Amino acid sequence: MAIMTSPSREQLDAALATVNDPEIKRPITELGMVGSVEVDDAGVVHLTVLLTVAGCPLKDTIERDVTAALTRVPGVTGVDLTLGVMDAGQRSGLQEKLRGGQAQREIPFAQPGSLTKVFAIASGKGGVGKSSVTVNLALAMAKRGLKVGVVDADIYGHSVPAMLGVADSRPTQVDELIMPVPTPSGVSVISIGMLKPRRDQVVAWRGPMLDRALVQMLSDVYWGDLDVLLLDLPPGTGDIAISLGQHLPGAEVVVVTTPQEAAAEVAERAGTMASMMHQRVVGVVENMSWLPCPHCTPEGREHRIEVFGSGGGDRVAETLGQRFGYEVRVLGRVPLDLSLREGGDAGKPIVDSDPTAPAAVVLTSIADGLAGRGRGLAGMQLGLSPAGR
Repeated sequence: MAIMTSPSREQLDAALATVNDPEIKRPITELGMVGSVEVDDAGVVHLTVLLTVAGCPLKDTIERDVTAALTRVPGVTGVDLTLGVMDAGQRSGLQEKLRGGQAQREIPFAQPGSLTKVFAIASGKGGVGKSSVTVNLALAMAKRGLKVGVVDADIYGHSVPAMLGVADSRPTQVDELIMPVPTPSGVSVISIGMLKPRRDQVVAWRGPMLDRALVQMLSDVYWGDLDVLLLDLPPGTGDIAISLGQHLPGAEVVVVTTPQEAAAEVAERAGTMASMMHQRVVGVVENMSWLPCPHCTPEGREHRIEVFGSGGGDRVAETLGQRFGYEVRVLGRVPLDLSLREGGDAGKPIVDSDPTAPAAVVLTSIADGLAGRGRGLAGMQLGLSPAGR
């Protein structure tokens, strides 16, 4: 009869190293979350895993993944898992590890070595579908395999969490370090709405508080190694637009407008503000561009009804290009689509729920164009002044 060999500690550690914390996205062994590990003569593994905070919202996921990883090790007959909680010293060590040894708070995306592409989605006025564009671009990029984060910087009108299906979720906080909320699509998100005690609480802040809120969502949140960060800005040219230019001057701006003349004129101001803050305007998205004729057969849907007129996106792009001295393109024209509205209300963006819909196809094309862009200095103001002689 074959004698079963007890698994070694090295085998168990190797299995545990395959388990990532679902919020931090790094191995639990690397984060110091594994406490005692012992295996008895019967092959049952007895171990303690330390959660970052009591009541961790994803503790069931950690428990399931640890049990599954250890069960695959030859010789393991069972898993006896105890979930503990890190003490203050362990949390402090984790926070320092995640900050890369930097005790000082800093915005990682503003550092010279950052490889994360940062896109700020701006508009001159509200109601043009800027948040819908943001969440769908984020999901389309994530479907390409990119690691994507979204900052809902629309402090007063924070609707991004609801559109991503995590409106009632709250971020985990490790001392002063905040974990962004993961979504089923793989996109991570943080919003001022998630930091309020109640979802229905009104944010009534002015300049300094708005600036602090933006900095907190950029520097106090552990974003990890992102490929792309999208910021959904509030409409207009107010405090947040100015703060963003000060804290993330390397961000590239996408201006969202609708086709009518009045919206285009206002959208030009948002683009001009970005240039004033030394940011490059990478292009214009014309939303609600046209409506497929509901009376035409599916084969004849080339008949378009221009509900809000036409030419707004072209006007914004042309005006900003002349003003800045470099080409500003229309990135795409997104049609009116019932599925686009329904997806936002249900927390299932259209690029995920109905990827073949006309609006989803255009939004995916825009995302592909942005994600595939190289970064350069063309059109960017460097904010340099000549030295005195």
